[in-house]
Amino acid sequence: MLPETTSPSSGLASLHARDAWVFDLDNTLYPAHCNLFAQIDVRMRAYIARFLEIPEDDAFRLQKRYFREHGTTLRGMMLNHGLDPVPFLDYVHDIDVSAVPDCPALVAALDALPGRKLIYTNGSVRHAENVLAKLGIADHFDEIFDIVAADYIPKPQPEPYRQLVSRHRIEPTRSVMIEDIAANLKPAAAMGMTTVWVQTPSAWSRHGSDGDHIHHVVDDLGDWLSEVVAAAQIEAEER
Repeated sequence: MLPETTSPSSGLASLHARDAWVFDLDNTLYPAHCNLFAQIDVRMRAYIARFLEIPEDDAFRLQKRYFREHGTTLRGMMLNHGLDPVPFLDYVHDIDVSAVPDCPALVAALDALPGRKLIYTNGSVRHAENVLAKLGIADHFDEIFDIVAADYIPKPQPEPYRQLVSRHRIEPTRSVMIEDIAANLKPAAAMGMTTVWVQTPSAWSRHGSDGDHIHHVVDDLGDWLSEVVAAAQIEAEER
């Protein structure tokens, strides 16, 4: 059974002083209804069709098959067709991010939240930088650990999680990981991280949501982080 959506009265204050906060990017830092992936999806299909010289309908089926089998379409294309990942990532992430709305609550909460903040994404650094710039929060993040840094091994494979904590000297038991895809939180919880699942309507994101690897369930990240900050302030005033 999933934990209920939390509030300032349910122990959130203890999270405020965590040493590191690891954030997923897409559909986590901005609402899923922005649907940026629809643009990426179209460009991915077109790239595969040109690369393999096949119709786009066939490219689409292959794209989805590799995503299911390998965790990312890119991984499947690299393993099965020797695809060079660099031009692929550049092309598919060349999208319009104007649909991403401003989120003053998120900006204020990140500003008030101590501890290092990192992005961990199956996308590219360039894509992360574009989204963070649109949100106006790029300055809040110390590092971006992308699919290239992960040696193109996608979440939720455990190996890149180990690389992340080793490279950036993260103590898992003093850290929080926030994700919209529930299954991606399993390796983080196994390492000792506190996990936060940002719910979305996507059936894929809900896959793997059963189990005790999800510690907090939230609907809006900005609002939830604001509750964490408020809970810590209340606790400090009561001392």
